[in-house]
Amino acid sequence: MPQIDPREAATVLARGLGRRDFLRAAAAVGASGAVAGALAACSPGSASTPRPSTSPTQRGILQPGSGDVSGDHYLGSTPDAVLWGYVPTVHSTPSARMRSGETITIDAVSHEGILEDQGRDPVSFFAEHGVASSDVLEDAIAIAADYDRTTRDFVKDGPHVVTGPVHVDGAEPGDVLKIETLEAIPRVPYGVVSSRHGKGALALTADGTPPAGITLEEVMPPVGTDGRASGDPTSFGNLSTFTAVEGDEGVMTFGGGANAGSVRFPLRPFMGMMGVAFSQDTDPTAPSANSIPPTLGGGNIDIRQLGVGSTFYLPVQADGALFYVGDPHMAMGDGEVALTAMEGSLRGTFRLTVCKPGSGDAPSVAYGYPFAETEDAWIPIGLSDPDGSVDGQGSDLDVAMRRAVVNALDFLEQDRGMDRATAYAYLSAAADFTVTQVVDRTVGVHGLISKSHFG
Repeated sequence: MPQIDPREAATVLARGLGRRDFLRAAAAVGASGAVAGALAACSPGSASTPRPSTSPTQRGILQPGSGDVSGDHYLGSTPDAVLWGYVPTVHSTPSARMRSGETITIDAVSHEGILEDQGRDPVSFFAEHGVASSDVLEDAIAIAADYDRTTRDFVKDGPHVVTGPVHVDGAEPGDVLKIETLEAIPRVPYGVVSSRHGKGALALTADGTPPAGITLEEVMPPVGTDGRASGDPTSFGNLSTFTAVEGDEGVMTFGGGANAGSVRFPLRPFMGMMGVAFSQDTDPTAPSANSIPPTLGGGNIDIRQLGVGSTFYLPVQADGALFYVGDPHMAMGDGEVALTAMEGSLRGTFRLTVCKPGSGDAPSVAYGYPFAETEDAWIPIGLSDPDGSVDGQGSDLDVAMRRAVVNALDFLEQDRGMDRATAYAYLSAAADFTVTQVVDRTVGVHGLISKSHFG
């Protein structure tokens, strides 16, 4: 009989039963000390409700299941628990199950370093930047090598590694899923920012002409780096900027010789992608299930305020909500102009709570549209194409802006008791509306309404 690794056995059992049920089962059958010890090392370490962690400090290389795992449940990004380039539909099979109000820790994997135009070999890609093979995440290596969609369409498929979905007991269409981010910890001390032709604020158009407002010389990446004419669909002039993590800062170096320098900026880790199943399509490759455009179910929403301490509300479309995460970011500026943020794998812990209509547990707007808040602000959201580009794509920031303002008015009128005319005046006088991102086909605008203004 083959030997069973206790660590692997504990991981499998804990994922299947949940930690507390596993411990009860272990006690009932007299689980060996080896398996019990392995559980402590590779599955959630506490069933108690964790407090939000305000520091993004990376705690060594967080390989799958290693280190502290604070949630009631744990979900790793194994190849069978992820979709690459697509998000779950309402028909998807859950990768994990939990009760409303419980917490789950998810090891999310960045797509940077594993994509086709980067060689689909993260060990080789990061070695070029001085990263030892032991410091490359095992789940990233496995996804790149073993993911069952072995033939990806680089042009059609989204880039994101999407982990889930998670079934939340009691959630049903018409509810809201309340998502509280309790932790967002870098798993590695590095990240990558990439730009490609046809994508980003200064994108070359499909016919090779510059977009309105800029010249050909102002396109980024520079036009001479575009290799599509060679017939290689993976050559879009990709420029990947490796970014080191030092303490709680990202560090980019530039130039050479006497012109060498560096720029430092604070890390603000958050999940660029948090969503619930929205698409009704049974075909996982249908347009509305592509991972790139955000929808009414959230997804690739890319709001940088949604880090630790934030709350994100999403209207539920499927039994169990079917929550998922992906596109982990270590830092991002509003707009995300170059195409990606500082992409880097994160360990996130989330509390997921089902809010029923009429309970008062979620803003009224959230029963029909994504809505967010932080300790300091309410965040109404507007998307240009909230159906996920099913009926065509018009990436119009004006549309997103109007929807964000309407959602802000609805919130102030229905939840704060303001008459609509005064709310409109207030938004003009004191609220901020910011471009969320211009790179996800469906573009976004979000507002920031200061809670301090309301006493």
